[in-house]
Amino acid sequence: MCNINIDLILRSNYIFTGINEEPEKGYIAVSGNTIVKVGRDDSYKELIGENTKVLDLKDQLITPGFVDVHTFFTGYAIYHIGMNLSEVDSEEKCLQKMKEYERTLKEVQTIYGHGWDVKKFPAKGLEELLNQNYPERPVILFSADRSSCIMNQAAKDAYGFTSFTCYPEAYYRIMREYLNDRTFIEKEFKDYMKLLNSRGVTTVKEMGFDDFYGFDSFLKEKEENKELTLRIFFMSQPVGEGINIEHGKRMREKFTGDFVRFSGYNRMTDGTVASKKGDLLKPYEGTDSCCSIHIDYEGIEKEVLLADQNSFRYSLHAQGDGAVHKVLDIFDKCKKENNKVVNRHAITDMEFTAPKDLERMGELGVIGEIYFQIMSLDPGDEVKAAILKTIGKERGQYYWNRRKMIDSGVVLSGATDLPLMITDIPESIYHGCGGYFPEGGEPFNKHNTITIAEILKAWTLGGQKNLEMEVKYGTLEEGKIADITVLDHNVFQVPMEQVRDVKVSMTIVDGRIVYEKESAN
Repeated sequence: MCNINIDLILRSNYIFTGINEEPEKGYIAVSGNTIVKVGRDDSYKELIGENTKVLDLKDQLITPGFVDVHTFFTGYAIYHIGMNLSEVDSEEKCLQKMKEYERTLKEVQTIYGHGWDVKKFPAKGLEELLNQNYPERPVILFSADRSSCIMNQAAKDAYGFTSFTCYPEAYYRIMREYLNDRTFIEKEFKDYMKLLNSRGVTTVKEMGFDDFYGFDSFLKEKEENKELTLRIFFMSQPVGEGINIEHGKRMREKFTGDFVRFSGYNRMTDGTVASKKGDLLKPYEGTDSCCSIHIDYEGIEKEVLLADQNSFRYSLHAQGDGAVHKVLDIFDKCKKENNKVVNRHAITDMEFTAPKDLERMGELGVIGEIYFQIMSLDPGDEVKAAILKTIGKERGQYYWNRRKMIDSGVVLSGATDLPLMITDIPESIYHGCGGYFPEGGEPFNKHNTITIAEILKAWTLGGQKNLEMEVKYGTLEEGKIADITVLDHNVFQVPMEQVRDVKVSMTIVDGRIVYEKESAN
C-alpha cells in the first residue's frame, strides 16, 4: 500500500458498502479509478500523501453509485426540442412566436416546439391556423405534460402519426432528425448527464429504438474523447422493424470499454392494468376479457429465442400477471445452466403479479427491473379505486409485490422509464419501503414493501448484476472501480415522512468527482 498514491479518502460515520445490511463508520481510499482500501478505523492517516484529498463527510451516507436500468434519453430530449412554448397562453401568441422562431431555421427544417400547456389553449384552433399558414411545412409542438402534441396536416403526412398517437413508439420517425442535429444534441446530452449525476446515477441502461439512428457513433466519439460522466449500456428496442441481430453483433464488437456497451434488446408486451391493456390470467372484474389489446407473443418468442441463441439478453416489459406468466414461459425456453437462464433476461415493471410466477422467476434467474417511484405519479385514491374496479380487492393485494420477488430469490434492479420519472432514490425509498402515495396517509399494501437496505442494493448491486458488471461495480470493496454516491443524510435514520427531502451531495464516476452540491463538504 505504501507504494500506491492515494488520490481521495472519503470518511463518514455511515458507509453502506452494499455487502452488509447496515451502514458502518469508516473510510474509503481511492487511487486513480480504483478503491484500494475500505477501513473501519483511523488507519487512513497513514495513507495520506502530498496530493491526497481527504473529505470528512461526517453523518452523510456513502453508497455505491446508483444504476438506472431503464432510461430513455431520446424521449427526454423530445421535450426540449425546438422553441419553448411554456409561457405562451393563446393560439395567436403561439403563431406569432413560431413566425419569429421560423426565421432562425433553414427552409426545409420541420418546426418543432415543446412546453405547450394544454390548460392554456386547446389544440384544435391552433391546428387549423397551422394548416392555413404552413400547408407544406411540417409543424409538431409537444405538450409539457407529455400527453400529446399539436400537428399540422403536413407533419401527419410526412411522419405517419397523429396527435392521438403521439408517443415514442409512433414518433420514432423523427428521432433520426434530432439525434443527428449536433447543435441540439451536444448540449442536450451534456445536460442529461449532469441531471443524472446530480441524482447520484453513475450508470444507465438506455433504450434506443431500432439501430439508434446513428446515435451510437455520437456515444463512441464521446467515449473516445473521455467526455462521458455516465456509463451507458444501451439496448435496441425494435419499433420500425423487427429485431436486428446483425446490428447487435456490430455494436457488441464496437463497444468493449467500460463507459459504453451494447446490452441486448428490449420490447413492450402489454399495457397498464388501469387501462385494461394489462394482460391478466383471469378476466377483469365484471367482464370476460383478460386484455383489451392483441399481443403477438409468438413473434416476441421468436425474437427472444433468436437473441438468446446469439448470446444476447432480452428485457420484456410486462405489467399484468398474464403477461408476466407468458414472458416467463418464453424465458423458460432459453439456454440454461443449473436451471437458470444463461443470458441475463429481465422483466420490466411487473405492476401486478402472481406469487407462483415470482417463485418461478427466481428459480429461472430472471432479473426484475422495478419502477420503485411509480406510486409518485398519481393520487392514492385514484389508484386504489382503479385497482378495485379492474381486478378487485382480493387480487389487489398482489399489486407491486416486491417483497415476494425478493423472498423468491429474484434480483431486483431500479428503473424509472425516464422521462416518465426522474431518478430519485430517496423518493423511491418513500414509496418502495414506506408504501406511501405522494400525499402520505396509510401505506398501501405494506406487506409488499421492502427494506431500505434491499432497495439500495437494487439501485446499486442489483443494477450492476442486471448489466453483468458486478465484478467491477455495485459494492464498495477493495479492487472495485470507484463509482460512488453520497447522500446528505443517512436514509436509515431519517423518518420516512421526511426521506424525500434527502438529496445527493456528491457523485463520483471512475474515481472522479462529477457532481458536488454547493453545501457538500
